[in-house]
Amino acid sequence: MHSTHPFHRMRNALVAIALISGMPAVASAANEAPSPARCSTAEYRQFDFWIGDWDTFEMEEPNGPSIARAEITPIVSGCALHERYEQSDGLVGDSILSFDPVRRQWQQTWITNRGSNMVLWGELRDAALVLEGEVHLHDGTTILQRITWRTEGDGVRESAVLSRDGGASWEPAFDVLFRKRAR
Repeated sequence: MHSTHPFHRMRNALVAIALISGMPAVASAANEAPSPARCSTAEYRQFDFWIGDWDTFEMEEPNGPSIARAEITPIVSGCALHERYEQSDGLVGDSILSFDPVRRQWQQTWITNRGSNMVLWGELRDAALVLEGEVHLHDGTTILQRITWRTEGDGVRESAVLSRDGGASWEPAFDVLFRKRAR
């Protein structure tokens, strides 16, 4: 007899996805060794330079006060990165960055405590990761944004441009430097 309880349907769907993707659906024993990471190829490591606990500085004043703290941590066995960003003015953002093996691109999904969300796609270009996509603001406005991450000295520089006219023109949005947080 098949159960129609929503939990059982969801569990069965997840098991089917796991079987199709080649992932073990359920560990058969508590002491079973984990399967080797499927996300260990070089593409999945392209954003590893950003992993860490960072203070964030405006590029216009790189020796001024930190404007934010950013913690970037690997999650789900290294298959994605989680970013937690807390700005001194109260803005808080969380994102998940992951490499899509079908599209052969990175994706970032970003959500803020101010009601904005953003989904970007992109790839490694000239030693920098460049992602571009739509930002949906809480007032219903959509803008395009292109963000570039690159190493700079012992830090990471993140700069962005935005377009309010569908990509016909671009203007600076922000330019910041992440430095490892002092312990």
